Amino acid sequence: MTEIFGREGDDAPASPRSPGTRPRSPLSGPRLAGRVSVRQLARAVLLGIVAVLALAFQPPDASAREGRQLATAGAQTSAQAPYPRTAVRAAHPPQPREAAAPERTGAQGEDQFPVLLGSAAGVLLLVAGGAALVGWRLRRQTGGVRPAEMRRKYDHHDAVLHAVREGVLILGSDGRLLLANDEARRLLELPADAERCPVADLGLEPQLSALLASGRAATDEVLLAGDRLLAVNVRPTAPSGRPAGTVVTLRDTRELRALAGRAGVAQERLKLIYDAGLRIGTTLDVGRTAEELAEVAVPRFADVVTVELLEPVLRGDEPTVGANAELQRMAVKGVPEETAIYRVGEVIRYVPGTPMATGLASGRPVLVGDLPASDAWRQQDPDGTQRVLDSGIRSLITTPLQARGVVLGLANYWRSGASGTFEEEDLAFAEELTARAAVAVDNARRYTREHTTAVTLQRSLLPQTLPEQSALAVAHRYLPAHAGVGGDWFDVIPLPGARVALVVGDVVGHGLHAAATMGRLRTAVHNFSALDLPPDELLNHLDELVTHIDTDEARAAGLGTGADPGTGTGTGGRGVLDGAGTGAGGREGDPAGVPGHLGRTGITGATCLYAIYDPVTGRVTLATAGHPAPAVIGPAGSVSFPEVPVSPPLGLGGSVPVETAELTLSEGSRLVLYTDGLVENRDRDIATGLELLRTALAAGADRTPEETCTAVLDAMLPAHPSDDIALMVARTQLLDPARVAEWEVPSDPAAVAPVRAACLRMLESWGLAAIDFTTELILSELITNAIRYGAQPIRVRLLYDRALICEVSDGTSASPHLRRAATTDEGGRGLFLVAQFAHRWGTRYTPGGKVIWTEQSLDGDRPEPGPDATEDVLDQWDDVPAL
Repeated sequence: MTEIFGREGDDAPASPRSPGTRPRSPLSGPRLAGRVSVRQLARAVLLGIVAVLALAFQPPDASAREGRQLATAGAQTSAQAPYPRTAVRAAHPPQPREAAAPERTGAQGEDQFPVLLGSAAGVLLLVAGGAALVGWRLRRQTGGVRPAEMRRKYDHHDAVLHAVREGVLILGSDGRLLLANDEARRLLELPADAERCPVADLGLEPQLSALLASGRAATDEVLLAGDRLLAVNVRPTAPSGRPAGTVVTLRDTRELRALAGRAGVAQERLKLIYDAGLRIGTTLDVGRTAEELAEVAVPRFADVVTVELLEPVLRGDEPTVGANAELQRMAVKGVPEETAIYRVGEVIRYVPGTPMATGLASGRPVLVGDLPASDAWRQQDPDGTQRVLDSGIRSLITTPLQARGVVLGLANYWRSGASGTFEEEDLAFAEELTARAAVAVDNARRYTREHTTAVTLQRSLLPQTLPEQSALAVAHRYLPAHAGVGGDWFDVIPLPGARVALVVGDVVGHGLHAAATMGRLRTAVHNFSALDLPPDELLNHLDELVTHIDTDEARAAGLGTGADPGTGTGTGGRGVLDGAGTGAGGREGDPAGVPGHLGRTGITGATCLYAIYDPVTGRVTLATAGHPAPAVIGPAGSVSFPEVPVSPPLGLGGSVPVETAELTLSEGSRLVLYTDGLVENRDRDIATGLELLRTALAAGADRTPEETCTAVLDAMLPAHPSDDIALMVARTQLLDPARVAEWEVPSDPAAVAPVRAACLRMLESWGLAAIDFTTELILSELITNAIRYGAQPIRVRLLYDRALICEVSDGTSASPHLRRAATTDEGGRGLFLVAQFAHRWGTRYTPGGKVIWTEQSLDGDRPEPGPDATEDVLDQWDDVPAL
């Protein structure tokens, strides 16, 4: 039985016949046979003790009475003998009769004790032997198992007989059926009295009967039993050393196939859920995520899948489900799209009472097992639903896309009649599959919201339109990164003297923080440009600004700045040196000797290139702070990358001074400025990118700036940009030399009148006589001030561009200041008058001094004072006699 039924659990004691285990004696442990033997022996001992005690404590009067009875019986017997007297006398001397009786009686009573003790011992031995025999028999029959173990075996036996869903037969060595459980009786249709019958008499199929009678082992042999095909397993067994038998197990192969089918479906659905986790949500695009859900579910779960999302989800907003909620169909997968009720992109408003409207309102999946019989579904669109039915669709599960308790849309799973209808058990799986997709859709929705916000901010901070100017023909492109906007920017800033500044920069990182920082830096560049600073000075000021931004944000974040050289304690943060988050920390004993401020946590980090183009000379003055140098395309189409002094990125505290470079460009040359996202990404290094850029730029010598931008992006833009890209192409133009006039002015007040007269003649030749009076006043004031307060060399230059530009330069750096003169002051009204008549005016410093400049509109949009008012003002000028 041990070998047939096994034990309950792994901790059951081993059988006495198990290898390595010495058999126990009947009294060596709490075995069933031992317990029976001990109990029988105890009963025998107790019986013997009671018998001896009963004899030992028998009352004396009873012994005397028995003696007298024995003596009387003996006397009577002697008296009746034939020769009593002679016999008595001959054998023994005569003795008194009364004395002899007690002696004989007492002797007989004493002789009974050994007999009784011997009898008790014999009984005890007999009982003990019987107990030992019984224990031996029980031990042999039970295999020496304990009572608790026997109880467990009985429970197992009962389970095999009645509960196990597998047929079990036990056959004896003689081929008779010893045991058949309920499942075996059902499968083989055995009669009630089948046990103890030979296998050949059970009425089984010949092949099955022959296998059972043969006693050979078999594994999953499929044999016929009535109308069933059974998988038969046969194993020999010899429990507890008794004659060998056979254990047979039986399973209906049809039931096995059904079970295997259910297991296969479960396994396939688990794999589908796993694949959904890998394939859904690969992008942060709500439309693509909806398509991925449809692609995963068809055809492994449904024949057709349609996905609709609520309209606010597409904008990144959090939707609310109302009675008139509008959804947009984002994906159709399965049958051709023309069989669908609505096309991809159409807006849907579900009629109340339809399965879709019910699912949206309840947030629970809805099963329609028989679509042809569903009136609620048909009322949405009778004609369209009929087209769906004509295509073979017969059942539907509509499941809300729900994440964080918010319904985002619907996923509709459709099956045709050939695939079988959906059942109730499919609802849970559809809900699980849709829930995984809903999380991805929600992530994409939230990203869309943040991305839209960042892009809106980014584009609002970038130039909306380029300013009008004559020096350069400019085209530009800005492309945000696929993963989000960054901090790239560009700018075109008109400067005094018909010059133009070109700016391109890049803030490290992505998102709102980078976009906001970019806006701050662009504003700062505009402000510094208003001071007409040279490129190197402007970048130095910008570097200080970034340093302050970093310091303030580091303090706000509770981070160390590591500002002490050589002992910085910063963590490196986002490295501004390599733009990849690996900036070197200023550590004590750094073998590279990196200054400690490089170890400051780089919260901002930015690069910038600032170039000033002068259309009078064709000269470009530029400086770069960690930014790639520009490319230059010559008029003939040659491409070069001029060497520009390398300076550290912005925010490093001015550790290395910024240096400038000057280029002289022929008219028609193209200056190409870009950010590193164009030439460098995770798939190519910057050297490869620059070579690709050279090839793209050299392909067309006569392209316009717009065509050049398009060609560069077509050749170099990756499918999924990991960094945003700013590109600007500027074609140079020179100011006509005929529109430039310049004079040297001696340090003599008498020289003012001849120079003023020459300027008026030039204005007349340019056709600007309408503004000659105001120009005369402006030049008189500026030249007189230069002679009185300045130093040689003094020059006057007129530029005829979009405005008339008057420039007076001298060799000092002292700058005039506009003030309002009191009525009693003799002077101080000159600059005030200049400011009134000029459209703009200002001061520009040069290495040799300064330039005072004014701009006058050519269309006369500023009203000119009348002659009488002008004469009143001239009377108050302190320099009028010099005119």
